[in-house]
Amino acid sequence: MNAFLDALLHYDFLQGALVAGLLASIGCGVVGTLVVVKRIAFMAGGIAHSVLGGMGAALYFGVDPLLGALFAAIVSALLIGGVRLAWAAQEDTLIGALWAIGMAVGILFIAKTPGYATDLISLLFGNILLVPERALWFMGVLDVVLLVVVGLCYRQFVAVIFDEEFARLRGVPVAFFYLLLLCLVAVTVVLLIQVVGLILVIALLTLPAAIAGHYLHSLGAMMVAATLLGMVFTSGGLALSYGPDLPAGPTMILLAGAAYVFSALVARLLARHRAAQRARAGG
Repeated sequence: MNAFLDALLHYDFLQGALVAGLLASIGCGVVGTLVVVKRIAFMAGGIAHSVLGGMGAALYFGVDPLLGALFAAIVSALLIGGVRLAWAAQEDTLIGALWAIGMAVGILFIAKTPGYATDLISLLFGNILLVPERALWFMGVLDVVLLVVVGLCYRQFVAVIFDEEFARLRGVPVAFFYLLLLCLVAVTVVLLIQVVGLILVIALLTLPAAIAGHYLHSLGAMMVAATLLGMVFTSGGLALSYGPDLPAGPTMILLAGAAYVFSALVARLLARHRAAQRARAGG
């Protein structure tokens, strides 16, 4: 740990990696909470994996791959959301199709991109140590967009997440806010692929919020706690991976996964303890 802290003071790439992890944690905590409570992690997975098609096409045509990823993620989110609203029975099929097609298209474009071959592993599993400064600014802008939209539409999101029918009766345009929620998921996916890549996005998107949900029942409190947990996992994983020279992204996910398993066991024990106390009080 001391070696990591010393290196953090001297190496710009480590400082950039730390900032990238912190920026990604903001979207991870805010939007990840909505994903966990609404139980749309599988939809988020479909959006995440379709992003490779946009990144591959952007690389092929010489465009910033982050812009290609953002475009592909939003298009996929609108497609999945539209099908879910119109034909709920076909939702799983479409998600699976976009999942596979997006990755296949991306790999084909990357394979045919002239010049230096793109490192596919870094796209799939992330390489936080190579995040450029322009990507940090891009992530910062996306975070601001997420916070502004969620702040302005918080009540509508709460209504749509917990009871769509009641929200519809109250005059809330459910379809619009549902699609907007999926677009926020798309933006968050683009944030997270800088850190952990396409394959591991869903873990970082859901695990901090799931841990917070073990102990908190307020949506706002869950968002704050999940953001802080995301920061702990990204910075902690970066520190743990430095000494043994391990890939940072998978180390972050392993740290988050271990914390989730431990938290789930603790939450279950606490629930049993409370149930026993109620039984004794009732007896």
